[in-house]
Amino acid sequence: MSSQQVVRVVRHSDGIVELLLDDPGRGNALDLGTAEALRDAAAEVAADPGGAVLVRASGGNFCVGGDLRAFAGRGAETGTYVHAVATAAHAAIRTLHELPVPVVTAVRGAAAGGGIGLALAGDIVVAARSARFRLAYTAIGLTPDCGASWVLPRLVGPRRAADLILTNRVLTGDDAERWGLVSRVVEDDALDDTAYRIAAELAAGSGIALRAAKDLLRGAPEMPLEELLAEEARSIAALAGGVEAQAAMESFLAARSSGRVVPSNGSVSERPQSVS
Repeated sequence: MSSQQVVRVVRHSDGIVELLLDDPGRGNALDLGTAEALRDAAAEVAADPGGAVLVRASGGNFCVGGDLRAFAGRGAETGTYVHAVATAAHAAIRTLHELPVPVVTAVRGAAAGGGIGLALAGDIVVAARSARFRLAYTAIGLTPDCGASWVLPRLVGPRRAADLILTNRVLTGDDAERWGLVSRVVEDDALDDTAYRIAAELAAGSGIALRAAKDLLRGAPEMPLEELLAEEARSIAALAGGVEAQAAMESFLAARSSGRVVPSNGSVSERPQSVS
């Protein structure tokens, strides 16, 4: 399979833009061609991210990390090759992290090495019970990449991050949920539909509010409380006077006064046909 085919972008009619790792025979491993294809696909997504982005993978594994077969046997050139792979993969991770719209990732089977960084680029991470998360770097004499040393302490704290990185501890899907590494765990046969439904609900929601909320979440860890509270006040006030929020509030109040139940956005029972 050529590098142009191992990562694909699929645009759906309901506003979801899907980034699909599609090299199941290799466990969606990252060699240079795949890392560059991932970088280019992420850039394509960023150019028009729709209402929500869904990152998932074909086959039984999400991503087994770097392709050791491609790394081995290069002698003195190994470092240069691995640096090129990491640089391309890191460009993809940064692009996904900086997307203004919500990102949902769906993880089954192995998420190892760089695959963990890719999985955790999502705002909402849905894992199958079969999921297995393992950093694995130090077991082969390497150090983390794809943002693992940045994101893990923020998600699970420095002690647990050190445990995962230094001991290569394996977390199941259920473990990852308990640790706060993923948002929710579902049965394997429900993973794709659940992740798609979440993305569809987000894509059908208030785009301006979701983008603003994501901006607040992104900036919060680095901001003093006083500054964050001021930013929250500015943001909610700016949205409250807008046409979209006014209409939504009026609809909510009308439904309550009539005794009707207000449905959640984007109740989706079937996947709409993709448009590309």
